[in-house]
Amino acid sequence: MTGCKAGNCVLLFIVTGSLLTSVWCQKMSSFEQQNDQAMLQQIASDVKKHYYDPNFRGLDWDSKVRETKQKIEHADTPGRALSEIAALLDSLNDSHTFFLPPQPNTYHLDYGWKAQIIGDTCYVTHVRPGSDAEKKGIKPGDELMGVNGYATTKKNFLKVEYFFNLLRPQPSLRLVLRDGPSQERERTIDVATKLSTLDDLVKDRAHSLGGRDAFRLARSQDAVVLITHPKMVELGDELMILQLRAFILSDREIDSIIGKARKHKALIVDLRGSGGGNAAVFSQLLGRMFPKTVKIGELVRRDGRSSLEAKGYGDRFDGKIIVLIDSASASGAELFARAIQIEKRGVVIGDVSSGRVKESVFYPFLPHPGVISSQGAYISTADIVMTDGASLEGAGVKPDEVVLPTAVDLAEGRDPAMSHAAETVGVKLSPEDAGKMFPYEWPPL
Repeated sequence: MTGCKAGNCVLLFIVTGSLLTSVWCQKMSSFEQQNDQAMLQQIASDVKKHYYDPNFRGLDWDSKVRETKQKIEHADTPGRALSEIAALLDSLNDSHTFFLPPQPNTYHLDYGWKAQIIGDTCYVTHVRPGSDAEKKGIKPGDELMGVNGYATTKKNFLKVEYFFNLLRPQPSLRLVLRDGPSQERERTIDVATKLSTLDDLVKDRAHSLGGRDAFRLARSQDAVVLITHPKMVELGDELMILQLRAFILSDREIDSIIGKARKHKALIVDLRGSGGGNAAVFSQLLGRMFPKTVKIGELVRRDGRSSLEAKGYGDRFDGKIIVLIDSASASGAELFARAIQIEKRGVVIGDVSSGRVKESVFYPFLPHPGVISSQGAYISTADIVMTDGASLEGAGVKPDEVVLPTAVDLAEGRDPAMSHAAETVGVKLSPEDAGKMFPYEWPPL
């Protein structure tokens, strides 16, 4: 769940690289060091003022800030200095408190492959057609064992993603893989990153935009446009399937979703890969599953507690509910699934969710008055304790039924979790057909 100082804003835990490694290796100027020290002091002050836990989870915050200041004084490149700021925030071990570095306007990078933790193993899940990854034989179902020397374990995979996707994007990556279905051959492959300049992006897209907003679109983050719109499949009178990758919906869209769902006996809400979104949208959609107001939990801030509720609606869905989650389900998606479990309103199927559940606000670093800035820090302003007395942070939602795709399923595009969910409400849907239901959409280059 993410907040914003002015109005509503959304943080999707899907990030893309837009920095060249060479930028991070340049010699640091005195101006850059002064700027980074100023950034450190502002971010440190924002954390001290707004972080939900005044004890900083047992961390000596002032001491850590002084230590980081000294490290920046000895940093020899801009990248090293920014990495020290990122490490400072990472020391809080908080999923919703992290550094957002400067994002230059001139480049966009695409690695050409996606990976995810499934159970306790990291697998390649998608490979972009025509990418260097595809040309070098990387396939869905391959086990991803390491990236540039970093092991890709369940414990550290999110940090590896943050490092290479946002903090230190690379022109190429060295991947250690094991053949998926056979699990016999281990190989190391250097995969080139697709680099697009701003001029290329504008040229490719300006015609379709009529010349308008080309710059804005070129700077848009990976997949945001594609993942925010809901997708629905209706299977007779028995079942509707809703795929929702983010809680970014208008009131009209929510009305439309519930109106269609009410025509069916059961609803599968597919929140796999959902990074959360707008808190008001999440609570409204959840409320449309109940006849009365439901308490989700409590927001625990430094100045006290407040109730987090989902208001019940007369115009609601009363049928059976199945929620699908996976290791990439985060924030509002986790709250939705857990509330459905606690209230015994439905069944949750899939994998253990990511355990990234806090309320967070973005505080930008403003080097000059009146300048709009995309750099700064997301800071957790509240923990969320569910009605069972537990926080999902670091723990995630444990599904009622664990159903995971195998390496062979990934290689052949099968979706056993969706198939099983449909079967629980009496609808026949093969894993093969389920896998074709919502084709993966690559963001445009």
